[in-house]
Amino acid sequence: MLANKHPTLLGVDVVWVGSILAGVAALAVVLAIYAAITVRDPMAKRVKQLNERREQLKAGIVGSARRRQSLVRKNQTADRLRELLSSLKVLQDSQIQDIQQKLAYAGMRKKEWAVAVIFGRMVLPIVLGLIAAGVLYWSNTFPEWGSLKRFMGFAGAVILGYKAPELYLNNIASKRTDAIRKGLPDALDLMVICAEAGLTVDAAFGRVAKELGRAYPELGEELTLTAIELSFLTERRMAFENLSYRVNLDAVKGVVTTMIQTERYGTPLASALRVLSAEFRNERMMRAEEKAARLPAIMTVPLILFILPVLFIVILGPAGCSIADAFSSQNK
Repeated sequence: MLANKHPTLLGVDVVWVGSILAGVAALAVVLAIYAAITVRDPMAKRVKQLNERREQLKAGIVGSARRRQSLVRKNQTADRLRELLSSLKVLQDSQIQDIQQKLAYAGMRKKEWAVAVIFGRMVLPIVLGLIAAGVLYWSNTFPEWGSLKRFMGFAGAVILGYKAPELYLNNIASKRTDAIRKGLPDALDLMVICAEAGLTVDAAFGRVAKELGRAYPELGEELTLTAIELSFLTERRMAFENLSYRVNLDAVKGVVTTMIQTERYGTPLASALRVLSAEFRNERMMRAEEKAARLPAIMTVPLILFILPVLFIVILGPAGCSIADAFSSQNK
């Protein structure tokens, strides 16, 4: 008996390809169900960090010297790296401050990590350069490459090692800033309601952070931390300035300026926040309209390369298989 032959399209077994695609789709469904079941609270880890910050502020104001030392412990590894980099004359105050600013934008609270970033920028180019030299020159992995290509590969590895920590921080900071930008108009609307209800600024920040913590965890974390600092810092202006320092967003800086002015001159908070909320909402709408206007031009290339060929295969595929089977039966 002759084995049953499956229909083919361009020399490819259609049933075999369909089976693989069905398996991939089933695996994607299982992963989606697993991700939906195992949803974690986005604020759990952040609440722990905020509680640590609250304890540090308590220790700095009302705690004894012994308790302050127990709560604010120095990182011995960071101290050793600092001493090593200082001995090599590669550690500068301006560089540390710049990296600490980027760490704050990325939501990383520990300032001693700036030393680790500088150490990584010094070590990673050497490590990746040695690996690239071993792969390109010593092991001769790519024998067809000329000297120029090998040098370009080696230089690319060294540059990547130097830029990798900064690119990583910038990527995290960019995602965090976008998440905060999306939730800021809603936060201001809730803050207006809290101000009109008679809540203080501290209570308003805490209430808004509690309501928006799950939808916008990054924004909820920043508002909660600001509420904690408003309760413990001696100058309330410092709490608002710390919020502006941690978030790389002009809208947040505008809110901070408004808060400082209302604290100093006693201007109505609700009316000022209502104006800012309307302005940020209009800005978000304009940004969405801009993206929608760019969408046809962006979708042209994917439409030509990916969507239209698949559409032709789906429409003409069965007819092509039938014609191929008819010709094969006539040849027999």
